[in-house]
Amino acid sequence: MVSISLEVNQHLKQKIEARTAQVGIIGLGYVGLPLALLFIEQGFPVTGLDIDDHKVEKLNTGQSYIVRIPGSEIELARGRGFSATSDYSRISDLDAVIICVPTPLDDFHQPDLSCITGTAKAIAPHLRAGQLVVLESTTYPGTTEEVLVPLLEAGNGNGLKVERAQGGKDGATFYVAFSPEREDPGNDTIARRDIPKVIGGVGPASSELAAALYGSIFNRTVPVSSPAAAEMTKLLENIYRCVNIALVNELKQLCHRMGIDLFEVIDAAKTKPFGFHAFFPGPGLGGHCIPIDPFYLSWKARQFDFHTRFIELAGEVNGQMPYYVVEKTAEALNDHAKALKGAKVLILGVAYKKDIDDLRESPALTIIELLRQRGTNVFYNDPYFAEVGRGRHYNLNMKCASLDDLAKYDCVLIVTDHSSYNYPQIARDALLVVDTRNAMKGIQSANIVRC
Repeated sequence: MVSISLEVNQHLKQKIEARTAQVGIIGLGYVGLPLALLFIEQGFPVTGLDIDDHKVEKLNTGQSYIVRIPGSEIELARGRGFSATSDYSRISDLDAVIICVPTPLDDFHQPDLSCITGTAKAIAPHLRAGQLVVLESTTYPGTTEEVLVPLLEAGNGNGLKVERAQGGKDGATFYVAFSPEREDPGNDTIARRDIPKVIGGVGPASSELAAALYGSIFNRTVPVSSPAAAEMTKLLENIYRCVNIALVNELKQLCHRMGIDLFEVIDAAKTKPFGFHAFFPGPGLGGHCIPIDPFYLSWKARQFDFHTRFIELAGEVNGQMPYYVVEKTAEALNDHAKALKGAKVLILGVAYKKDIDDLRESPALTIIELLRQRGTNVFYNDPYFAEVGRGRHYNLNMKCASLDDLAKYDCVLIVTDHSSYNYPQIARDALLVVDTRNAMKGIQSANIVRC
């Protein structure tokens, strides 16, 4: 005899296959909004949810707040039925709910899951049987089953439980999975649909439904045995990058002492057709994942009496890079008979990487604060930010400076190498350039210091 919950499972799967399943995306930022647009492109009815009324208003009037997503895409999505809301009671109308909320670190470098827990508590009262809930936010292994599921089960008030085995007894079940986001802002070399989607469900029914949902918009899905395996997959991907970037950041400091150009060394090494993948040094790590993920895993590992010394060391090396940059800037100014205190320094680029409008964990923010602490008069220019105000860990209150008169600054410090900058002209006009990104590659000038 077919159980009621299995019938619900098949009903939802059929709605997914017919593109009639109502999809909700919670968190309309750099991950959630592109995901919503991908579902819309494939014909799904989509509702976006966000606690930021400013975002909701912009989307509902056809405007975008992310540079790489033009307003025309939002208008097209609205024409296909997309709408945004801050009303979580709309959850009950949805068939699938995908959570894409931030998971930062707190002031003590420990996981801050307040956005996940707050979202779970907001969702729970509106859950109904047969719904699929997927968490995409980067987090430590165990979050989905140890944090999200208990909150959803305890808060729904209807006795709904996650289906952990195929086919339940009374149909009072819903489905939960974890599928890590793999957004790479500024990367236009691969279509979003071509990025394989890792999926780990709480039980086979959840895995099957999540695979059906994501298989509708991605060309390949990669099922794993559990949410924890999927959560660890995301951490491995980013810790791999963190560790290798730490390696070249440390080599950068050594090569500077030895008088060797590390960028030249990397260019030579990457000609090897096997066994080497090029990573490049910089002023520090930025973005929501790579600076944060190692600490999520290290925190969780301590619950198992295990210390991730290698990973923590990589985080320490990368975390010290803004301090290194400030010291090298002080040395460069000193060589030009200037003190860091009282100097006018223009930061070129504050986004965490080139050609994007994302400030999250940007090393430029730390560098600005460190320079200010040393008595430096700091200015910035970035084509993506007219001003930099207050964030979770900073309060800068700065407006973008013009590039019309670079000679009025004692130093131009290149932190983010946006493609729109005219580097030969900057080299000609600036009194001193400190380059942390190899942006001045091929430009020979006595006023350039490669950091």
